[in-house]
Amino acid sequence: MKPRLETSQEFLEGRNKQHFLAFTGDPLQWRPEDREKAKGLLEESLLNNQLRPVTLLASNRIDDRQECSRRPARMIFRNVPVPDQSAFQRGPVDCSVPRAFTCNDLGTAQSDAKPCKATRYPKLPPPHFACSIPAAFGHWSSLATSLLNPDQMQLVPRELDKLVTSQLGFLAQRRLARGVRLNHAEATALIASNIQELIRDGHHTVADLMAIGKMMLGRRHVLPSVTSTVHEVFVEGTFPSGTYLVTIHEPISTEDGDLEKALYGSFLPVPSKDIFPDPDPEDYHPLKMPGAVIPVKQSRIMLNEGRKRISLKVTSKGDRPIQVGSHYHFIEVNPHLDFDRLRSYGYRLDIPAGTAIRFEPGDSKTVTLVEIGGNKVIHGGNFLASGKVDLTRADEILERLQKAGFAHTPEPASGITHIDPHSMDRESYMRMFGATTGDLIRLGSTDLWIKVEKDLTSFGDECTFGGGKTLREGMGQASGRCSDDVLDTVITNALIVDWTGIYVADIGIKDGNIVGIGKAGNPDVMDGVYPNMFVGSGTDVISGERNIVTAGGIDTHIHLITPDQVQEALASGVTTMLGGGTGPSTGTNATTCTPGPNHMKNIIQACDGLPINFGITGKGNDCQPQSLREQIRAGAAGLKLHEDWGCTPAAIDTCLSVCDEYDVQCLIHTDTLNESGFVEQSIQAFKGRAIHTYHTEGAGGGHAPDIISAVQFPNVLPSSTNPTRPFTLNTLDEHLDMVMVCHHLSKNIREDVAFAESRIRAETIAAEDVLHDLGAISMISSDSQAMGRCGEVILRTWNTAHKNKLQRGPLEEDRGTGADNFRVKRYISKYTINPAITQGMSHLIGSVEVGKVADLVMWKFSDFGTKPNMVLKSGMIAMAMMGDANGSISTIEPMLMRAMYAAHLPRTSIMFVSQASKSLGIIDSYGLKRRVEVVKNCRNISKKDMKFNDVMPKMRVDPESYDRTVQHITYQAKGENGWSREDVLLVLEKQKSRKAGER
Repeated sequence: MKPRLETSQEFLEGRNKQHFLAFTGDPLQWRPEDREKAKGLLEESLLNNQLRPVTLLASNRIDDRQECSRRPARMIFRNVPVPDQSAFQRGPVDCSVPRAFTCNDLGTAQSDAKPCKATRYPKLPPPHFACSIPAAFGHWSSLATSLLNPDQMQLVPRELDKLVTSQLGFLAQRRLARGVRLNHAEATALIASNIQELIRDGHHTVADLMAIGKMMLGRRHVLPSVTSTVHEVFVEGTFPSGTYLVTIHEPISTEDGDLEKALYGSFLPVPSKDIFPDPDPEDYHPLKMPGAVIPVKQSRIMLNEGRKRISLKVTSKGDRPIQVGSHYHFIEVNPHLDFDRLRSYGYRLDIPAGTAIRFEPGDSKTVTLVEIGGNKVIHGGNFLASGKVDLTRADEILERLQKAGFAHTPEPASGITHIDPHSMDRESYMRMFGATTGDLIRLGSTDLWIKVEKDLTSFGDECTFGGGKTLREGMGQASGRCSDDVLDTVITNALIVDWTGIYVADIGIKDGNIVGIGKAGNPDVMDGVYPNMFVGSGTDVISGERNIVTAGGIDTHIHLITPDQVQEALASGVTTMLGGGTGPSTGTNATTCTPGPNHMKNIIQACDGLPINFGITGKGNDCQPQSLREQIRAGAAGLKLHEDWGCTPAAIDTCLSVCDEYDVQCLIHTDTLNESGFVEQSIQAFKGRAIHTYHTEGAGGGHAPDIISAVQFPNVLPSSTNPTRPFTLNTLDEHLDMVMVCHHLSKNIREDVAFAESRIRAETIAAEDVLHDLGAISMISSDSQAMGRCGEVILRTWNTAHKNKLQRGPLEEDRGTGADNFRVKRYISKYTINPAITQGMSHLIGSVEVGKVADLVMWKFSDFGTKPNMVLKSGMIAMAMMGDANGSISTIEPMLMRAMYAAHLPRTSIMFVSQASKSLGIIDSYGLKRRVEVVKNCRNISKKDMKFNDVMPKMRVDPESYDRTVQHITYQAKGENGWSREDVLLVLEKQKSRKAGER
């Protein structure tokens, strides 16, 4: 076989893109010189970037997959000169590609090839060759493959998800190998990653892996809390026979596990089990677990109190099981259940809502039925008794059910005049529906406990969704009601934590707003359904059982440095950002100002597609008003005064005057230099006017060292930022470099260093903790990427509350209650309602109240304050913990906080602007797709309007020693926080919390 290869003039001139180069024959049988010649031609074409491979299976019929699998592959290289084939075949062949072929066809370009018909490929002549590139050309084939396949990995999103699991799993293995006890995320990742590797090995069945997954980690290898938070791990992988789900139930179920299995595939040395401490049984007490619940003891819950009851004997005459749910109209049940149907008219089963009774073939049971509630109107079922319950219709109904063949056997009344209502013990009720009145819940891993103050749902008529549950047609879901008359979405049985209270209720959402908080459902069969909280066929459901619902967080100190802040903030539970900037400019890195109308317009338009509420602040540093008015008319929701732009008394006075004129808030970062005066001079420049004072704290900026004393004035609305929250052992050490970078200071200039050091004062930082606990500092914000962390506003708020509980004990208002409700309301107000009031947004956001926008955050009890389970914007899900999109269920690992549909719908978010920009039509000219709302009532407020944070203590800071005098309180740093390595994988390094339960 002597190859003779010629160059096609058509190819060189680029006229014919359908020519290709085909190697035929088996190169293993070629003479060495022929193989080298073919290799040279291919290599030359590769270097000229002229080849594109198409792999063909050499078979008489290409769609004969079984035959193809036994034959070697053929490689064709398109878009290269067509050689004279005489040296390779028995005769010359025209190798032009038939018109019927495309780049994706698996046919060969022989002159006698027939066009494809329907789904069949053309029949081919006997194969002339079998070109095995690796065997023929050795290592040189890797060059051909890499150049011919620039996208050779060809990964899809689900494979990238698996890489996340693999990487985190290996990280967990490394930590485990050096004796670190794993947290929730690490333990889950290690198990999931190892299961994926075992699936790839191809030696195990699903059942094998379900057993192996329980053997990897023991209790000694994980933090105590992990045993209560990791109950199931869902993994999917590609087995030799396809993709299947592996579920590991209770994966931490032994003391010692199997470290060799846990470190499988890592090639890490297996450590001695002695490097892991023996588990202390006290550490695993249920009350020490995150999100622990203490139901009221020695108390039972009566269901459907005050309603009539009857008992009936029911016999199943069917040949298949029949299961009847709690709210199914009993007269309408399966025709093969035999009982007195007329006596059951207007009744349903007296069992917990959403449960069922099962009748096996031949079963005979005596059941208790309870009268339906509400308007007593029957809909649905088998259309036997539709309409309002009316005993005068008995004969009509009897005739109908007999005609339809429904079993009916009259049963005399039993003579029993009273039947006790069904009851549940509190613990069983909590597991099914969540906490109720009087129950205690631990907030995450903190030492904070809340007590449910009231429950607005109805015992026995709870809204539950799922197979056999209550929210079904004609039962908990009302029939025949148009969408205008029913909710868009209902959150069922939610535990609301808000400044307005801590209570259980259904939350009704319509047109993006909260329209009802109370009892939702079907008024035809349920008691106590609120008039504006009907559930119909136009209603979606979010199950809130065993979840806490809070208002979305509001961060009022945002440097608009990067749009990526939005995703991080939203994933933490913040739904509104207020601040300024233009990107990572030097000015924005230091100040929250969007200067001038051009920048204002550009930033407002740039934020239009970001899934979070915005308010943009302009630059207020100007002793003349013209420029300030321009910015407000361009859409500024407030003006920011910052020392880096010159925060003089003249600028302060002018800015406040313009803010009064346009009803927007003035925000200030006062003068650390004390250049124009001390804190007293700035307070005088305020002239009693409302002002939001940033950095009313122990560090971070403002008059050194006593800006914190501004908390005592009624017109000052104080906030602090989260880098100093709370004061711990590591707080001071990180701050100097923060200040130097953020404010463009030089370590080579002595005065710059002195400036930075003057802002870091341990004594006033410690006092800041106390002032927050007293309610003297009203708000917490981030100062994002300018010393603060936008994803930790909520986290650090609750860390501060936890630390204060440990050091200061219960607040006076909470003493004797066994809970921390007052303290919890105080701290949640700091990042919800109080920023909303301060910035003129409280008419729309900041609390869980009827009439407010449904910007809501849902938390598992165990994860409260750390990682939300779901974030809603205008009642639509914007972010949620979600598994692999290719998964058979939504909880396949890795579970990541991912953007949902609301993140792609601009109108679910609000742009807060000045009234002037709206009235003048300027904001309308920007062409925004999102909702535009104006701020209002910013100038007529005072500290007395701050919910649970209106205390104005007399305070003095000694300028030499920094000693503080605040109601004779002293304070120290603490090295413990509520959330620790139990909750965070990589980002946050905090000291391990005190043993939970030591209250």
